[in-house]
This record gives sequence, structure tokens and C-alpha cells, in this order.
Amino acid sequence: MDKIKRNERIAAMMQAFASRPGHYFSLNEFTDRFGAAKSSVSEDISLLRGALTGFGLGTLTTVVGAAGGVKYVPASAGEPVDTFLDSLGETLLDPSRILPGGFLYMTDILCRPDAVGRIGDILAGRFLEKEPDFVVTVETKGIPVAMMTARALDRPLVIARRDIKSMEGSVVTINYVSASSRSMQAMSLPKRAMPPGKRALMVDDFMKGGGTANGVRQLMAEFGASLVGVGVLIATDQPREKKVQEYTSLFTLYGVDEAAGQVELGRTGIKK
Repeated sequence: MDKIKRNERIAAMMQAFASRPGHYFSLNEFTDRFGAAKSSVSEDISLLRGALTGFGLGTLTTVVGAAGGVKYVPASAGEPVDTFLDSLGETLLDPSRILPGGFLYMTDILCRPDAVGRIGDILAGRFLEKEPDFVVTVETKGIPVAMMTARALDRPLVIARRDIKSMEGSVVTINYVSASSRSMQAMSLPKRAMPPGKRALMVDDFMKGGGTANGVRQLMAEFGASLVGVGVLIATDQPREKKVQEYTSLFTLYGVDEAAGQVELGRTGIKK
């Protein structure tokens, strides 16, 4: 096999990092693949790190030791992220998206891999320090966002369901009150979904009163797991007092005027 050039190594490494963000690759994986010395691979990674940081595309994090390695962390802030969120916000402001009851049509966005992939990267970056073991969501519309967030974190996705299937085996079911409809709801999770004592991050597409997020917290307690964060694409401004006290939303929906065809939406961060 011909000697692999540096630019070829860097291109191949970036493809590996981008295809599995959040995963630690050992230097040995690259030295064996390229037939290069560790010093050369380390220099490649340094060059790649500089390019990613310079263009605001993320960073490469290095952990030393037997269990360490290098992982790609997509950008969750900065100019490229701001540009993307501004563009997404403009799309969501389209009056044709208004639905009865003050909701917005988002299915087309949630079915676009490019858009939902960026959303997942951004949410993942907001919760890196929480070090979740699992990402959890409730069927169905939040699944794409949760899946891409789990991908960016390199963590498994767990889906709580309202209508559990017999093929799931034995399940844990809890009842909770929906904050928006004030009605009793149920969600279930197979007992094999996660071992006890884990840290879970709840991700969803939309939050109004926080009833579903609170239900997930109750469900996690049944598994001996702790809910370390709640991340959503859009949270409504009202009601101000939600059933979860702390959450991260990328947008806040302040109001929808169906008669005037107007949407009031803004960028947000962490609500405490």
C-alpha cells in the first residue's frame, strides 16, 4: 500500500470523527489504519483541532490514559450556530405554520436530517458537562431530536411509550398529569431499557407546561436513575411556572395570534 499523505489522513480522520461525534477514538486506531507514527497522528489532530476551532465548527477533546483518546465535539455556540438558529427561527415565524390551539407545524423540520442533526449537536453541547448515560424521550415527535442528540453525545436513546407493545417484555408504567390538557396520561418503559443508577437526559421537541418532562422524571425514579437535564427545541413562555424548574430550550414561543397570523418567537438559553 502506498504511503498515505497527511492531507489524506486528516480527511479520513475528520470523516471518522464526524460520523461518530462524542466517541473517543484511540490514537492506536489511527496509527494502525494509516501506518503512521503516533507523533504524526498527534500533529494531524492538532492541525485538525485548529481548523475546527478557527471556523467555529467544534473542537477535538483529548483524554490521556488507557481509556482515553480523542473525540469530536460539535459546536453548540458561536457564529455558525447563531446563523443556523436565526435561519431556523425565521422559518418557524412563517404564519402558515400556525395550528389551532397556539401550536406550530414543525414536522417538516423534524424530518430533515440536516436540520435535526444540527439541533441535536447544539443540545448535546449544552449538556456535555452533565455527562448523561442515556438520552430519553417520549414518543413520537421528539424522537428525531432525541436521536440526534444521543448521536452527538455517543449515548443510547431510550423511548418511553404511551402504547407499549407486548414484544417489549415486562414494563414499568407511571401515570402523570399533562400540564397543558390537565388530563391523566401514562408512559411506559421496558424494564430492560436501562440499568439502575444511571444519569438520564430528557430531550423533546416542544414543552408547554412541563408535565411530560415531570412524568419522565418520575419514570426515571422508578429505574433508580437521575434526570440530569431537560432539553427542548421550543418551550412556551406561558405558563411561567412549569412542572420542571430547570430546562434548556433553543427557542421560546411567546404567543401565537391565529386571527392576525402572527408568531412571537425568540432565542433562549437556560431557564431557572
